[in-house]
Amino acid sequence: MGSRDADIDFTFTRPTTVRALLDVLTARGWSAVEPVGHVSYMVNDEDDSYEWYDSTPGHIDEMLMVLDAKANLPYTVALNVYHAEAKTGGMLMFHAGRTDVSFIPSIDRRPIPSAPEFTDLAWYLDTLVPALITAGLRGYEAHEVRY
Repeated sequence: MGSRDADIDFTFTRPTTVRALLDVLTARGWSAVEPVGHVSYMVNDEDDSYEWYDSTPGHIDEMLMVLDAKANLPYTVALNVYHAEAKTGGMLMFHAGRTDVSFIPSIDRRPIPSAPEFTDLAWYLDTLVPALITAGLRGYEAHEVRY
């Protein structure tokens, strides 16, 4: 049968920060707090080890300082985000240089109702793009692949 992967790759006009994108997404109903009540983030350092960390909502500022630290700019960092009203979320992955950011729907992926094997990328785009435009979004590419 095979598995499917979906993602949306965003390109910004200038380098961005995790804090800046989380701020604009929070205004649109997104949050760094996952349904289980914690915050998950990742730093891929010089060892190329994708280390995931869990934190509490009370430590979001400290987490954002780590993700946006100058020392981490050459590395990929990520943050899980969740839209409580829509009951779906995913991972925002900030690539080195911070002008390219990917969103991977991975928390209660929203399917297309009439074709549930596919991800409803249109819904994610409609929810994410208006917020990201205010943060300097230049363009995006969305795709889903079957392996």
